[in-house]
Amino acid sequence: MIGTTSDLRVGAIIKYEGELYVVLDVEHRTPGNKPGFYQVKMRNLLNGRLLENKFLSGTPIEFARLERRPHQYLYRDGALFVFMDTETYEQVPIEESVVGESARFLAEGQVVDLVFYEDRVVGVELPPHVNLRVVRTEPAVRGNTVTTALKPAVLETGATVQVPLFVDEGDIVRIDTRTGEYVERVKEV
Repeated sequence: MIGTTSDLRVGAIIKYEGELYVVLDVEHRTPGNKPGFYQVKMRNLLNGRLLENKFLSGTPIEFARLERRPHQYLYRDGALFVFMDTETYEQVPIEESVVGESARFLAEGQVVDLVFYEDRVVGVELPPHVNLRVVRTEPAVRGNTVTTALKPAVLETGATVQVPLFVDEGDIVRIDTRTGEYVERVKEV
């Protein structure tokens, strides 16, 4: 789909110089007596490389059509993450570079959206919040609230997050996958 620079928004996926980029920041500038332009900060979807570029106002931009399909995360095999299509049960191995930061909060059995461009996986989208078990944390010490009331906790995925003092090993906590921060403690069902 072809658009122009005025259609650029944060989160848009564009095709630039034959590669896919996600737009991280867009700023319109109009310097003095020169034509206006858009300063765009973007990240390559395949290798994660950051790029800043200037586009003159009105420049045609090719927007990518992406397809999202639900897949269940099965296991990790070295540098590969193996997912299963929830409709066809087909297994899809994905390289660690494509999974990216999502790997921090990816637990076995979790259903996520794989992002496809022309039948090639270009990303993994986690839900906004995930529930994960705390496998290691320091015990709370009474009266240890002079400074901040947070402590580090290691989750079942290996990620470390800051949690309140009342959270213990074995507790299930809800994590915001966009910020990587603790949201709340969850009671087991």
